[in-house]
Amino acid sequence: MKVMDSLLERKLEGLTLPLAVVLPDGHRIGVRDAAITIHLKQLSSLAHIAAGEVGKVAQDYVDDKLDFDGTVRDLMIIASQMIGADPTQDGGSNNTLNWWREIRLNARSRARHQVHADAQQIQFHYDVSDQFYELWLDPLRLYSCAYFSAPGMTLPEAQQVKLDHICRKLMLQPGERFLDIGAGWGGLLMWAAQHYGVRGHGITLSKNQHAHVNQLIEAHGLRGRVTMELLDYRDLPEHEAWDKIASIGMFEHVGRALMPAYFAKIHRLLKPGGLLMNHGITAGGTRNHQLGAGMGDFIERYIFPGGELLHVSKVAELMSEAQLEPLDLENLRPHYARTLWAWSDALEANLAKARELTRESVVRAYRMYLAGSAMGFERGWMALFQMLAARPSGRVDDGPMRGAQSQFPFNRGYMYRP
Repeated sequence: MKVMDSLLERKLEGLTLPLAVVLPDGHRIGVRDAAITIHLKQLSSLAHIAAGEVGKVAQDYVDDKLDFDGTVRDLMIIASQMIGADPTQDGGSNNTLNWWREIRLNARSRARHQVHADAQQIQFHYDVSDQFYELWLDPLRLYSCAYFSAPGMTLPEAQQVKLDHICRKLMLQPGERFLDIGAGWGGLLMWAAQHYGVRGHGITLSKNQHAHVNQLIEAHGLRGRVTMELLDYRDLPEHEAWDKIASIGMFEHVGRALMPAYFAKIHRLLKPGGLLMNHGITAGGTRNHQLGAGMGDFIERYIFPGGELLHVSKVAELMSEAQLEPLDLENLRPHYARTLWAWSDALEANLAKARELTRESVVRAYRMYLAGSAMGFERGWMALFQMLAARPSGRVDDGPMRGAQSQFPFNRGYMYRP
């Protein structure tokens, strides 16, 4: 016990914010006026704190083995310093071991991403409570990275800018057939129909989201122009190609082993010359399959079961192998950190109401997840890329952009018009 106390005391000395730990018997380690005071209910949590296993500390908080005084922002500053090592590095350099690890990871990924399993995993996360999400999301209930094109933007403003940014990149035109894979609560689908005149179709595996979007379609008089279906992307019919396709915050759920089939499916769904927007979270490291220090395990257990991240370089490779030409990659990592902090602040301001809407363990898990993810994006442990790609048409056209083979103008000017 004295060894553990000594180890923890050495860790506390290097922190920029003071941390104190109160043991179950009342013994206190650290200063009285600490920014964060952790109250242990079980002594086992002390080892997790001393080792910098912040994911396990978060798990202990969710499981009511400890509590804390102070703000989650201060807690995350301390947590990032307690980790020590880079959580995107696994330390592996042996090519044979890496090859064998990839085989094992792909086998596990394939097993956990059967159609019925994916449906259960999506519903585990998204069907917690619409009212719970409504507490901390913007009014359009957009659950993906916003785009802060100006410093003073509010979250709702930045989310609308994000929707327009995506629609512009896709060059949406009136009457085009637009598919939104993993359409969430319908924000992009409705925006594209109302502001760009497309004929839109969305799919989701969330029963709550499916019901909500169909209510929106009726409320806005868009029946016949917009449809929403409870469907797995693998079951989408391929008899009529789509002009444009978006996948926003969805491909993180696909699984590394199924990613080649996912992009191959999109290639078959997309008409020759059409455009794809794949907007999603990517790994910060080139080799790690999840975050270290127990953070990946925490997200897997409490937030996104089945979620798997790939580095952007691997995503671009898989796109290309599926004969989708990457056209434009934009890293929105700082935007997602700011988005997540806005969500975290909103949840912190509504904790009492949140506890009325769902279980205490869910509220605790999301407190750690939102603030912890904001910290992770700030430090580059994860990234968020908008990846615009095209299915080449195979047609060489005469004119100033001869040989384009897609609708993309091969410059970015059109994306940023006033």
